[in-house]
Amino acid sequence: MSEGRDEEKREPGGGGRPAAGRQEQPPWPSRVPASRPARMGVYLVLLVLGVLTASAGALVQSGWFPGGLLLALAGAVGLFWGGGKLCRTRVGAAMPGAGWVVTAFVLTSPRPEGDFVFGAGLGSYVFLLGGVLAAVMCATIALPAPPVPGHKYR
Repeated sequence: MSEGRDEEKREPGGGGRPAAGRQEQPPWPSRVPASRPARMGVYLVLLVLGVLTASAGALVQSGWFPGGLLLALAGAVGLFWGGGKLCRTRVGAAMPGAGWVVTAFVLTSPRPEGDFVFGAGLGSYVFLLGGVLAAVMCATIALPAPPVPGHKYR
């Protein structure tokens, strides 16, 4: 009877050492949060944050050129990369990217009064192109390799 219990506590592969309280790692990548409705809620929040980041960046990038342009692009890249890392999925980076891209291009369209949010200048084009490239790169970059269990190479 005690032999059966001892076998349950040993390492896989018959290493002979007891598996002292080791926990099984979740399948990689484990999505955060694990439940589907909660994950959809996180994706929706990331989409709204993408809209807000594009709106704020459109106003800041031309106001404090060139520092505002760098600040706006850094905020967008941080949001895209952070969404991917938070959710551990490519959709986590794609949702704020989609909100950012749609909002930025809506803001480039002229209004009936003839006003634009973006001025015709190099900074506006760098902001649009840089933000789109950052969104695509963060959404398509490969996820990191799965973690190696600590006992594998001991």
